[in-house]
Amino acid sequence: MCGRYSLMTELAALAEELNLLVLPPRFEPRDQVTPGSGIAILIDAKRRKLEYFYWGLVPSWAKDVSIARKTFNARAETLLERASFRNAFRRRRALIPATSYYEWTSEGGTKTPYRFFLPDTKIFTFAGLWDYWMDAEGNEVYSATMITTAANEIAARVHSRMPVIIDRKDRDRWLTCDDPREVSDLLRPIAPERMTIERAEIERAPSLQGSELRLL
Repeated sequence: MCGRYSLMTELAALAEELNLLVLPPRFEPRDQVTPGSGIAILIDAKRRKLEYFYWGLVPSWAKDVSIARKTFNARAETLLERASFRNAFRRRRALIPATSYYEWTSEGGTKTPYRFFLPDTKIFTFAGLWDYWMDAEGNEVYSATMITTAANEIAARVHSRMPVIIDRKDRDRWLTCDDPREVSDLLRPIAPERMTIERAEIERAPSLQGSELRLL
C-alpha cells in the first residue's frame, strides 16, 4: 500500500507538466500528503483543471464516508472485481501528481522511512480513480484512490507493492479511453532503472493538512 507521498513543486511547473488550463485559487507544495486529506487531482483531459478531492474513495452507493478508511489504495489486479472500484475504473479514471512517495521498513521494532522518486522527471503522475457521493442532507463528496501494483526490483527492497505511475505519453489515454481493458497495459510497475531510492528524514505522520475535507 502507499499512504504517503509528496508534491513539492511550484504551481507554474505543475501547470506546464500537466498542460493545465484551469488553476486552483490556492496551491501549496506539500512534503507529506496522507489519506484523509485533500489531494490535487486531474480527471478531465479536455478541461485540464486541477482540483482537490478527498483521499479515500467513497463510492456513490456507500452508506457513509467511513469506507474511505479502507479505500485510499486500489489493487490493479482486482479493479474489475471489487465493487468499490469497478465502476470508477470503467468511467472515472484520474491522475494524481507527485514528486516522490514514501514507504517504511520495520526491523527490531524500529521503522525506517524511504523515499522513492524519478530522476528523469521531477513531477510524475500516479494512476487514480475518483467517485462522487452525496449524503441525505445533500452534502457532496468528491473522493479518490491511488492504484497500486506489484513492486519492481527497487521498490521491493522496502515493500511488496508500489503505486502505478502513468507516463507522460499515456496520460490522455488513461483519462479518456472508453474501454478499461485497453488501458490495462498501463497498470504495471515502472521500470526499476528509472527509479531512485534514498533513506528519508521525516517526522511522524502529520495531522491533516492542505485542502482537508475532514469527513472521517
